[in-house]
Amino acid sequence: MKQLVLTLIGKDKAGLVEQLATLINDHHGNWTASNLSHLAGYFAGILQVEVAPEHADELTNALTAMTDLDIKIQQGVNSSVNEHKLLKFVITGNDRPGIVRELSSVIKHKGTNIVHFESTKQSAPNWGSPLFHAIATVELPDGLNKDEVVSALEAIATDVVVDVENI
Repeated sequence: MKQLVLTLIGKDKAGLVEQLATLINDHHGNWTASNLSHLAGYFAGILQVEVAPEHADELTNALTAMTDLDIKIQQGVNSSVNEHKLLKFVITGNDRPGIVRELSSVIKHKGTNIVHFESTKQSAPNWGSPLFHAIATVELPDGLNKDEVVSALEAIATDVVVDVENI
């Protein structure tokens, strides 16, 4: 099976997921994973589809012909993540410009690899400023203790709190 990775964006409206799922199914594809969101009036996402090689061109042509979504298609490559080295960090702190850059810089410099990242800005009336909330799933390299990463992340600012969840 061929693996396709789709990135997509379009003006949000009801029925986009069903339209996309129907198209994939009608062209012999299998929707295997996705991360979809409504952001500032747009529907945006990334998804993985598998399809038999003999149907790949047909599916690709149908996807690019969709008028409601701008879709970019990449051919998937073989990759693996060591499930035993994955950690999920739940990070909360006062929102400010540059916080994602600071967090991702610490994660990179510790040698970890981000395999999933999602973030939101949340209202926090009792705190006086909005809260930044992120969930980062990372793959730790051999020899790195999770506590080293937590300490480095929390050292960014006194208001940053990091919790670790097992996967």
